[in-house]
Amino acid sequence: KYTTFSISYYWINSWGQNTSIYSRLENVVIPSGKENRTAIISYDHRVTPLQASSSTGTYYCVVKWKDIQKMGKGVFILARGTGYIETSHGWEILITFTVILAALSMTATALLLWKRK
Repeated sequence: KYTTFSISYYWINSWGQNTSIYSRLENVVIPSGKENRTAIISYDHRVTPLQASSSTGTYYCVVKWKDIQKMGKGVFILARGTGYIETSHGWEILITFTVILAALSMTATALLLWKRK
């Protein structure tokens, strides 16, 4: 009864739309002497690289038997178009520092020339 089941992966986007990603049917053979025991089998699924920021949403896995359905808690993924780039103020600080030093140099030069006269 529980040896044949389907595994489905889907995601729900930020508008609540449900999109199927992948689905497959499994048929597990139970070895003799292992009947009527609980078994845990892991299945991995790799999600291909997200194509755009519109891929943001919650991703789920669902396993269905004839009369039972089990759904995972879901994983929320936030996709960004170009990735996070931290703004740098290094050039602004360098230019400001250079302008201040130049102004001070000109003021000092003017004061020295003025004192000479």
